[in-house]
Amino acid sequence: MEAFYTTLSSPASTSVLNFQGSELPRRKLCKKSSHTILASPTLPKPFLQIYGRPQTLLYRSTRLSSGAHRVTISAEAGRQNWDFGRFVKTLFFFNGFPSPAKFFDFLVEKLSDPSPSEVVNTMGTSDIVLVAGATGGVGRRVVDILRKKGIPVRVLVRNEEKARRMLGSDVDLVIGDITKDSTLIPEYFKGVKKVINAASVIVGPKEGDTPDRAKYSQGIKFFEPEIKGDSPEKVEYIGMRNLIKAVKDNLGLRREKLLFGFEGNNYRQLPWGALDDVVMGGVSESTFQIDPSGGENGGPTGIFKGVVSTANNGGFTSIRTKNFSEPENLSAYDGLEFRLKGDGRRYKIIVRTSSDWDALGYTAGFDTEKGKWQSIRVPFSSLRPVFRARTVSDAPPFDPSIVVSLQLMFSKFEYDGKLNETFVEGPFELPVSSIHAYIIKDPITPRFVHVSSAGVTRPERPGLDLSKQPPAVRLNKELDYILTFKLKGEDLLRESGIPYVIVRPCALTEEPAGADLIFDQGDNITGKISREEIALMCVAALDSPYACDKTFEVKSVIPFSEPFTVDPANPPPEKDYDVYFKNLKEGITGKEALQQNPVSV
Repeated sequence: MEAFYTTLSSPASTSVLNFQGSELPRRKLCKKSSHTILASPTLPKPFLQIYGRPQTLLYRSTRLSSGAHRVTISAEAGRQNWDFGRFVKTLFFFNGFPSPAKFFDFLVEKLSDPSPSEVVNTMGTSDIVLVAGATGGVGRRVVDILRKKGIPVRVLVRNEEKARRMLGSDVDLVIGDITKDSTLIPEYFKGVKKVINAASVIVGPKEGDTPDRAKYSQGIKFFEPEIKGDSPEKVEYIGMRNLIKAVKDNLGLRREKLLFGFEGNNYRQLPWGALDDVVMGGVSESTFQIDPSGGENGGPTGIFKGVVSTANNGGFTSIRTKNFSEPENLSAYDGLEFRLKGDGRRYKIIVRTSSDWDALGYTAGFDTEKGKWQSIRVPFSSLRPVFRARTVSDAPPFDPSIVVSLQLMFSKFEYDGKLNETFVEGPFELPVSSIHAYIIKDPITPRFVHVSSAGVTRPERPGLDLSKQPPAVRLNKELDYILTFKLKGEDLLRESGIPYVIVRPCALTEEPAGADLIFDQGDNITGKISREEIALMCVAALDSPYACDKTFEVKSVIPFSEPFTVDPANPPPEKDYDVYFKNLKEGITGKEALQQNPVSV
């Protein structure tokens, strides 16, 4: 490539650059020679080549009156001129302008080792349930139930030794603290699709407790409480905010995720650039523009347009984004949806999970209807691993958690030599108003189950007789506004857009599950309920569309004064919690009674 930057001192001359991979000599520049050609001693594969056909180009230097030389590159007879300037511009847009030496090294590296780089997954990518607060009374029971059901589970804990002693040495665990954002490393949540959050501020007896926390297990009703460790604000509010931030991309939102385009008043741009067959000697040319009034309803839209030609063995145009500054985590979604105006042709989408310039892409074709605005869905499951238009049979599976770039292409070829039956040379135009990541799961079930507490809306509720309320309500201020911050944490989850359910148990006990239950909404009931029952309920809620986006309180029918026991020889039947979930309503939180007299902290 240095030949293109060499100053020549000869008359107008012509020679042939034949990038065919054969051994080419290294010539020195002589005063009376025509010019220099610098090539690798051995190039295993040609750079300027389409589908195995090498390109022969004519390289002409003309001496100007100033003494400098103008360099042009033209095709041999029957071929069209190759636009070297557009080729360099393409490289500059995607990679920055290379020096001759660096660009030559780039060619040698890519051509001598054409195999795509593989993504190394350090954790599994199956649908994992993350349990936060896994060593607590409810959390450890949740872990046990999930594992017995064969559901992949990962625990987020602060103390590894304690967690392994309590949950087993083989438990899949990560070490982090929800109160410290910096400890919630993205890699921890790879493969996580659902969360059960049983983390809670620690409340214990002022006078101390036994090593097995016997007093705590009896419940706050039976001791004078105080906060142990981090404050309610840190755990219930800041902790919830940090946890939502850490898992949000993995869990996804109820709505689709806008990747590019126009949606109401929202607009998200992507750094699109043309990537046409000029990079392999062709003459096709495309661009991507924003038309402020070309959209479906007269609004703005993007337009992929250009002219495609098979001259010089070319035949494709495309637009590709620069690598995203941070990979898009689309693991919570099922595919990409394009809103576009078709032209009757077949296009390809290429999704890349490697930041390398010449890397494996995951590809799928889609057909369009001429003159019609339509929504095209491309499931991730339909993506085919392709490298240089050839299927890679041993490629790693597509990982939607690390999407680094997108590419739209109109090509003469599909892959593996198959032809695009809709391909025609000449101008084309494809308006694309938006690209979303979509969720097809219907009905939607909760992705985030949160264990809160009954009573969170009651402190300072107008007209409430505090003497008849549980200790946590009466002592909310003394306990650093524990219930107030629990409510604030709930609000963060409700406003996050993640499909959720919030479980508000009354006083928790160590009694077995199995008692009849009372579900309520509006935050009015008092009573007790088994930790084991709450754990079973949380796991059941993960798969129940009836629980989605609901907030409820729950207690057993057994009064505090009566213990509840179960005969091991005759255990109660398993509950169908959907019977209860079906009667719940969205939007009822108990905050309605606070509108006239909000609590300030």
